[in-house]
Amino acid sequence: MKKTIFIFLFFVSLISFSQEENVPKEVVLTTNDSLKGKELDNVPFAIIEEIPVFPGCEDVEKKERMNCFNAKMSEHIKANFKYPSKAQKRNIQGRVSVQFVIDKEGNVVDVQTRGADPILQTEARRIFSLLPKMKPGFQKGKPVKVRYGMPLNFKLQR
Repeated sequence: MKKTIFIFLFFVSLISFSQEENVPKEVVLTTNDSLKGKELDNVPFAIIEEIPVFPGCEDVEKKERMNCFNAKMSEHIKANFKYPSKAQKRNIQGRVSVQFVIDKEGNVVDVQTRGADPILQTEARRIFSLLPKMKPGFQKGKPVKVRYGMPLNFKLQR
């Protein structure tokens, strides 16, 4: 009986811990009333007032900039994507989650990856490190760091 309770409590604590980890820290920080008037940093792309502007999207209306950003991002990935030969030989496929920050000057920094295989993660970091300088995002009229994330699927065609 004691072992059953211990195992149950152990799993309950794991579930609670995993739920707390899934709360995006940036959202909590930027929507907390106690932070009003303080400088916001690392604002999530989803809630930024003015998203970063990808080169080529400067003349697009504000309401269409997100579509333009996504289209330019897709073009960049297609133009720079090279399936790693080691991964091809080993039949490695999978999904890599990529997160990066567009800093206050519009530079892409802090490219982080998680997922399938280290070989695929390295290729994903290479692709996103080649992103061009952008016009930075703005929050409350000031340039801020903006975190952006997206998945990259590696799939071999047969």
